[in-house]
Amino acid sequence: MPASFPFSALVGQDEMKLAILLTTVDASIGGVLVFGDRGTGKSTAVRALAALLPEQDAVDGCRYGCGPLSPPAACPDCATLRAGRGKARLHKRPVPVVDLPLGATEDRVVGALDLERALSQGVKAFEPGLLARANRGFLYIDEVNLLEDHLVDLLIDVAASGENVVEREGLSIRHPARFVLVGSGNPEEGELRPQLLDRFGLSVEVKTPADLATRIEVVRRRDAFERDPEAFGAHWRRDDLKLRKRIAAARERLPAVGVPDAVLERAASLCMALGTDGLRGELTLMRAARALAAFEGDAAAGDAHLKRVAAPALRHRLRRNPLDDAGSTVRVQRAVQELFGP
Repeated sequence: MPASFPFSALVGQDEMKLAILLTTVDASIGGVLVFGDRGTGKSTAVRALAALLPEQDAVDGCRYGCGPLSPPAACPDCATLRAGRGKARLHKRPVPVVDLPLGATEDRVVGALDLERALSQGVKAFEPGLLARANRGFLYIDEVNLLEDHLVDLLIDVAASGENVVEREGLSIRHPARFVLVGSGNPEEGELRPQLLDRFGLSVEVKTPADLATRIEVVRRRDAFERDPEAFGAHWRRDDLKLRKRIAAARERLPAVGVPDAVLERAASLCMALGTDGLRGELTLMRAARALAAFEGDAAAGDAHLKRVAAPALRHRLRRNPLDDAGSTVRVQRAVQELFGP
């Protein structure tokens, strides 16, 4: 397996890196959409995530990677395993980070009949797809705005329910499919369907670095990685390990982090000022601010945390305003300044 570029070695793009890290602390934030110029480290950052995440417990023999606290009734494999041997045996596994290619067929994504067993044994058995592999992990779609409509519809349904339902070739299967959805793309190649856009908790804009020193450092590090990936990875391994321990500590701290009523009021006031639809804006603001507080070792979320996560949590939830030609990021920043002050 080829080495991935170390997450800690990424230069700049602080908002993108923070958004990705927050979803590792609290998966309920709802995933990350990264839109911006080509060649700005979008896919590199996501693929670097796999080596960064702490390992997770999974049930032995379960093809869906269920954890020890997952309800057995929700998983066909766990129901069978626990009926046969009682208490589940566990093993450690890396958190899955699964790529969903643009050209993937529906069968490849949702799963289908296992043809080999059907032909050799005459048994109708289910062959899990990419959604099963991504359970309790991350599902990454590069160029997500070019994804075919029928796959978009599938993802919307599964992202909403956390369950994949397959009814075909005489099979009727339901299995858990809870994952953090991460998408990247170039806005010049088309917009994302609103239904799928709404499923991303955070939306990040990335741009080509404008200062000379940053551009030189990006090229220097990329060249060093391509020349000797093992040595480059070893050089940054300690930094990645520190970040992994920080994520693990933040996850443990998260349930105890408070969100005062005053912070909830600020979040709701900000969403009202921007005219966001529904309540997903407030929920995402609250979860992202709490995750940031946990990541930074704070006991409670506050205004400082809200201000940092406001743009990624809300910029993709704004209606177009024909009387205001400012971009969504500018509108969020303006509302934050009016509410919180300079």
